[in-house]
Amino acid sequence: MANKNFKALQITENVEKQYISEIIQRQISDLVAGEVLVRVHYSALNYKDALSSIGNKGVTRNYPHTPGIDAAGIVEASESSDFNVGDEVIVTSYDLGMNTSGGLSEYIRVPTRWVVAMPTGLSMREAMINGTAGFTAAMCINALINNGLSSEKGKVLVTGATGGVGILAVAMLKKIGFEITALTGKPEAHAFLTKVGASEIISRDALDDNSGRPLLKSVYAGVIDTVGGNILATALKSLNYGGAAAICGLVASSDLLTTVLPFILRGNSLFGIDSAECPMPLRKQIWQKLATNYKPYDLDLLATEISLEEVPDKLDLMLKGRAIGKYLVRLK
Repeated sequence: MANKNFKALQITENVEKQYISEIIQRQISDLVAGEVLVRVHYSALNYKDALSSIGNKGVTRNYPHTPGIDAAGIVEASESSDFNVGDEVIVTSYDLGMNTSGGLSEYIRVPTRWVVAMPTGLSMREAMINGTAGFTAAMCINALINNGLSSEKGKVLVTGATGGVGILAVAMLKKIGFEITALTGKPEAHAFLTKVGASEIISRDALDDNSGRPLLKSVYAGVIDTVGGNILATALKSLNYGGAAAICGLVASSDLLTTVLPFILRGNSLFGIDSAECPMPLRKQIWQKLATNYKPYDLDLLATEISLEEVPDKLDLMLKGRAIGKYLVRLK
């Protein structure tokens, strides 16, 4: 097994400080130490993978490197009593694909504490249509529901709705009975968003208030925000009494210029969502929800399946803001 060859995407930094993507042959012995060796069947593309592919040192410090923060596959070797050879597993988050060789590879080797057993009701393919994006969307929904959000209280706004988190949030909210307003800057995606489950689609301009008013008309019972900046500030000013926002991204900006008034006059709440270091008990609960009541009606609708060889072109589309939905990477 130690000398077995396999394919992986590798990002290399050349002398001109350019980052080159190529498919290479590696050996099992090249992988870092870890208790569980997984033969990867599917991975998925995330914005962190795109950033890693262009040398973003906030994501990946050292090159050459194999990105891929998501992987689902079958255990081929295990030094852990928690997992046996042949088990179907999910590995996402932690340091996978950031500074540890990631899931855009036919094999990964990882610590036991990173590994989740595949829940009943979810295939490896379905797990990676979700991936980190779906897991994050489910964490957002879970936080809002635990705060008292229900379909009777009004509609939910999803910003950045054509990205991985956004599109999966729309599909999950539709499954559990919510009315959804989707915000996007891509007019060409309106029909797709409607098909996935959005009942209303608005442009970025419609949620970019510059009036200076601390509060606006109450419109939304909840918000799932992947954008940040003034879009989030406007959404907070537009929450119903007792509403809440779950934030997980900063596509537009990491800044948030607002006042305390939405929180102390309308009793609103703001939840920060981090999937990377989510504690394992909650992680298992969220994956169970993704396999059951949060599972969209048609997951296949949300993803485009690609080969490992197609990954560099799709990462480039993501960096240019032209991707819609998820890219599912088939490795076996």
